[in-house]
Amino acid sequence: MKTRDNVSRRSFLKAAATTTVSLAWGAPRAGGAEAGPAADDWPQFRGGPRLTGVSASPPPSLDVLWTHDAGEEGIESSAAIVGGTVYVGTVSGQLLTLDLETGAPRWTYATGSEIGESSPCVADGIVSVGDLDGVVHAVRIEDGKPAWTFEADSEIRASPVVVGGRLLIGSYDQLLYALDAKTGARLWSFETEGPVHCTAAVDGGLTYVSGCDGELRALRIADGTQVFSVSSGGYTGASPALDAGRAYYGTFENEVLGVDLEERRIVWRYEHETRHFPFYSSAALGGGKVVLGGRDRLVHALSATTGEELWSFATRARIDSSPAVAGGRVYVGSGDGRLYVLDLETGTLAADFDTGSAITASPALARGRLVIGSVDGQLYCLGRR
Repeated sequence: MKTRDNVSRRSFLKAAATTTVSLAWGAPRAGGAEAGPAADDWPQFRGGPRLTGVSASPPPSLDVLWTHDAGEEGIESSAAIVGGTVYVGTVSGQLLTLDLETGAPRWTYATGSEIGESSPCVADGIVSVGDLDGVVHAVRIEDGKPAWTFEADSEIRASPVVVGGRLLIGSYDQLLYALDAKTGARLWSFETEGPVHCTAAVDGGLTYVSGCDGELRALRIADGTQVFSVSSGGYTGASPALDAGRAYYGTFENEVLGVDLEERRIVWRYEHETRHFPFYSSAALGGGKVVLGGRDRLVHALSATTGEELWSFATRARIDSSPAVAGGRVYVGSGDGRLYVLDLETGTLAADFDTGSAITASPALARGRLVIGSVDGQLYCLGRR
């Protein structure tokens, strides 16, 4: 629900908005064209269309290379990194671009409304992001000028995914949209029975949506036709991670699910024996493990095969940040203000970094750098000096 203050602030931002500067479908597969970005890029939320949260970049250390103050309203959006440029949205309604090496600003685009958790997606010379007024903004990366906008009927917290010239994004108006990535024209929309909070995952010509209506839906990207659905048994805010014909995600019923996409059924469910809290964090996949944060303050590592808990690590606050994996290390932020680096195999703490403010955004990893924002508006670039 929008509060009176939020409505007033968004109206002000809207009035002040300025700009400164043919798919085939089939069975899910383990890899292919949508498998992920190049080693030196992190072009979208979770790194690539299968939303695995895995980077081929060398694992970064936690030396502070630069910081950028985005304003006290904070950063909930997770960064994209492409071609030596960082893209990130802010709660003050700015889409920022900064030089990855120096942190120097390049251009800023004002959306006119708050950018919440929607994270930028960079593809084919355009960066796109959604805002809390329900507008998708597509901006030319060369100069920060608008390419097009598309208006949904309610707020957008999901992140865009671009594949095969189509931009997929969900809205709280209960629709998943497929837009022409060059023009913003609506190609199709699919109506669910609840808000679409998650980011859509893509593999094998299908897109997968873990909806707030408690359904995991598989839709053909070509025309938006539903191929099948699986009941999750509860409200879901997390995005599905796809690998080897399975989807993995947590729910607000305190469970993590492993779903066989070929058999179209849940093959395992995990719930902690004593700590019954929702899962909002989206999973990262690596080393045969499903790794995600819980609102029980734990990072959980589960067997991708059986759902058995392999290890857990305790932080001091709930974890809404989604982990990223690189080089046998897990990187994840916590509401306690720390970024944690854990050994993927054992869960042992390797390092941590204290930002002094809660972290709900997720880390982006590329070129031996890690970029993440905190709720006090500081954007950090960490790596080896």
